[in-house]
Amino acid sequence: MSDDEGGGSLYVLTAVLLTPAQFPTILGDDFAEACSLLGVPPAGEGYGLVLGQDEEGARWTVVVDDVSLVAAAIASWDCGMEYDLSPDERSIVISLAGWPLELSVAATGIPEPHDPEQGADGTGRVPLAPPSAEAWGPVQRRMGADQIAREWADWREREATDGGAAAASHPGLARALEEARAYTRTSPPPGRVRSSFAGEGARTLRVDGPGWSLVARTGGTDGRDAAFVLLDEEPSGVLTVPHEGDHDLPRLLAALDRVAVRPA
Repeated sequence: MSDDEGGGSLYVLTAVLLTPAQFPTILGDDFAEACSLLGVPPAGEGYGLVLGQDEEGARWTVVVDDVSLVAAAIASWDCGMEYDLSPDERSIVISLAGWPLELSVAATGIPEPHDPEQGADGTGRVPLAPPSAEAWGPVQRRMGADQIAREWADWREREATDGGAAAASHPGLARALEEARAYTRTSPPPGRVRSSFAGEGARTLRVDGPGWSLVARTGGTDGRDAAFVLLDEEPSGVLTVPHEGDHDLPRLLAALDRVAVRPA
């Protein structure tokens, strides 16, 4: 349990990081866009988002600037260990009504999760809520890229079969790759290009731009790069980036990895 900005108790359910290298992509194409959705400035070190319920069961998102504390809690939970996440009141940046992410858990012994009245957090805005997933658009495109990254082995097998031949002439693919290449020449907004460890010498790359997302993995034991692109203009479609062609996939991914932000 931790104290919220108004002095009441918060039953913590989960927490996520909001940093240039790690943020819920459902919130935006880059770190600044995600911060804007929450109404906080894109501070260099980022934030932790603590999601919970008050004693009446109302949903609250507490934004804190103690990133290390939240990271430690997440790491402990991931290892199956208990961790009492209780941010110091001085670390609280703002408390926002609602949750920006969908949660399937709830605190026991209090009323069911519900949004407090509009304006309860003093911002005058409607409570936060997860973006709608009913119609294809930027949110669904980014969520699709997240899913590919989680299920990489399955998608890698499809790539080995298809090789990208079917997508080679797609104008949207060419546009996305050219805009991604531009990131290697001019620094993009923080969070547009992210790199994370994927094991066995490989890196997972997430690159986002206006209307497109790229998810890729470099190297690894087979030494073969692979990448997929999703477009706003192609509902539920996934384009395999061909290895052959002017874009030179291995060189492009290596250049993107050099400019990517990485988790601390």
